[in-house]
Amino acid sequence: MNRLTKTLSLVAALAAAPAAFAQEAVPAEQAVRFIGKDVMVCGKVEKTRWAQNTEGEPTFLYMGGMFPRHTFSARIPGDQRGKFKPTPEELEGRDVCVIGTVQRDASRAEIAVTSPANIKLANLK
Repeated sequence: MNRLTKTLSLVAALAAAPAAFAQEAVPAEQAVRFIGKDVMVCGKVEKTRWAQNTEGEPTFLYMGGMFPRHTFSARIPGDQRGKFKPTPEELEGRDVCVIGTVQRDASRAEIAVTSPANIKLANLK
């Protein structure tokens, strides 16, 4: 393999790399179909709840329908709450995308949010 061929192969590999790491956008209502996959779940935050009397004091963002019939939730650990701007409660009624690995929570889907960078405001139509 000559130098030009090696360079072209490297350029092709680098160009393809971002596509390999891109998250697939999934509506909150369909998130349960993506258990175990890294995706971006998007939808309207119907309700938020800070479970202060639960271990770890998580905050839940319920999406994909009204609580308690929602299909998806994003779980923010209590020790991470203060890092979120806007606050989780300010996200209620807004469209967001949550990035992470979808896990099963009873019959629903859930993403455990590890950083504020995993939640993005969105303009969904």
